[in-house]
Amino acid sequence: MSVPETILQQLGGQRFIAMTGASHFVADGNSLRMRLPKNESKANFLTITLDEGRDTYSMRFFYYKMGRISLKTGKTIPDVEREIAAYTDVYAEDLERFFTDTTHMHTYL
Repeated sequence: MSVPETILQQLGGQRFIAMTGASHFVADGNSLRMRLPKNESKANFLTITLDEGRDTYSMRFFYYKMGRISLKTGKTIPDVEREIAAYTDVYAEDLERFFTDTTHMHTYL
């Protein structure tokens, strides 16, 4: 099992996906990125990365809106990226708790 698959299982696997509505999962080496639905924190993306030497995780909740070109003015509107919360040294058993504390979305019934 790869690191991103393990991260998803530690979050709750299919139960996590069903309860939160998270989508667009991207696995990248030692990290897992996902898109989040609307929540109280206003974060729409979450990246969880395994810290190699310590066997802990880093979690980064952030808001991202892609830039575009205005049809009225023709000007470029730049990307918007705002960090909502960042945690380091998170143990596997605490991933769900940090997720719920930040987004106020429960991962189980």
